[in-house]
Amino acid sequence: MRLLVLCTHNSARSQMAEAWLRRWARGLGVDLEVHSAGTEKTFVKEEARQAMAEVGLDLSGHFSKTLWEVPDPWGFDLVLTVCDQAKEACPAYPARTAKRHVSFPDPTGKPLEEWRKVRDALGRMARYLVEALKEGRVPSDEELRKAAGL
Repeated sequence: MRLLVLCTHNSARSQMAEAWLRRWARGLGVDLEVHSAGTEKTFVKEEARQAMAEVGLDLSGHFSKTLWEVPDPWGFDLVLTVCDQAKEACPAYPARTAKRHVSFPDPTGKPLEEWRKVRDALGRMARYLVEALKEGRVPSDEELRKAAGL
């Protein structure tokens, strides 16, 4: 299965979600190819790198990219938007693509503690999503929000 995480700038939330999803997929033995992208390209924020490093996830190789920079941008089975602006700008995908949306707060400009809260919520949501995919199902937006604690 191929999964794309979309956010506005691909600088924080989508990058953190990508790292969590890869960790849980590997840990739970789920064959999941994960990519992230933004509706605009910027850079990965240092606070995202720092918050993720605290839980052993290294974002040093990550970089901000748009949808057009990911392999086979129209070949995703699941597209997950993690901010409202990205949901609104999300392109139309083929009918076989499932779309899910969970809006996480933007921690930009806030203390590191706020970054940690978003990081942990993304981690809870990612684990729940990968567990559901392992069972052969795609959970609803509401299930994902509840798993995240939002």
